[in-house]
Amino acid sequence: MEFGERPLGDAEGALLAHAVTLGGRRVAKGTRIDRTLVEAARAEGLERLWVARPGPHDVPEAEAAAELGAALAGPGVEARPPVHGRVNIHATADGLLLFDPGRLDAANRATEAVGIATRPPFAPVATGELVATVKVIPYAVEPEALAAVAAAGARLEVRPWRTGQRACLVTTIRAGEHTGGGKLEAKTAAVTRERLARLGMALDVAAPVPHAIAPLAAALAAAEVDLVLVAGATATADRADVIPAAITTAGGVVERVGMPVDPGNLLVLGRIAERPVVGLPGCARSPKRNGLDLVLERLAAGLPVTSELIAGMGVGGLLEESGRPVPWGWNG
Repeated sequence: MEFGERPLGDAEGALLAHAVTLGGRRVAKGTRIDRTLVEAARAEGLERLWVARPGPHDVPEAEAAAELGAALAGPGVEARPPVHGRVNIHATADGLLLFDPGRLDAANRATEAVGIATRPPFAPVATGELVATVKVIPYAVEPEALAAVAAAGARLEVRPWRTGQRACLVTTIRAGEHTGGGKLEAKTAAVTRERLARLGMALDVAAPVPHAIAPLAAALAAAEVDLVLVAGATATADRADVIPAAITTAGGVVERVGMPVDPGNLLVLGRIAERPVVGLPGCARSPKRNGLDLVLERLAAGLPVTSELIAGMGVGGLLEESGRPVPWGWNG
């Protein structure tokens, strides 16, 4: 594509590269320059215009943006019509935004003529929400550059929440404490119910049990739901602590104790048969975003959550939404 400042006699048929005001009227960039526009420019005393002239095989910006938007739009998202070389991609379902960051990086590195911006991977999104935008920078793109972007294979998907799932919240209490109906338990249940409702999941609240391995193991084994959550009377400090030990006593497997996300470090992840069991970190009693949300969102979207996956959450794991600008105990 040719681009530059040209004499008026050489501008006709090209695209106006930058907006101009002629006869008191603003003429938008990208306008096809015809004889009337040339004469109007001459009447204003102009001798030259900045123009863009696509080559015979170049793909116009709107067509290029639409093509890339269609290539990027997978299940659960839609590409809107192009406007000024831009296509916005929106969610068509409530769920989790999925894509391969490496492929998206490759698409953006293929040419400077195209810029693709997205929400972070694994971001929870709502129907209608903007999840990505594709911008074609010049007025036209060479077919080879367009093909290189498409060849990266970047594709966006919103994995919907699996509605109809049920979770059970089990609270443990220490000896000598009340046996139910306490304010802390009620607050924990209310916050947890609201957190799960956003993911299309209902919550049952079990009667509190003593903070000891045997009674908690019995409660875990008896739960007939899709997911079990445990709000312990004390934070888990070791794999031999009450919540992990109760999971193994109930015939389950402890997959992870602790996570590199703050707030949320003291989360426990286990399984009894195919049922996930999550020991809540203390911050889960707050509605603010924490490590528990990262785990629940993946489970609600039907994605596996493993120890290896949690170990990889440290990059970006210092959650700004927590309201804690620095970890507890930091004095620097």
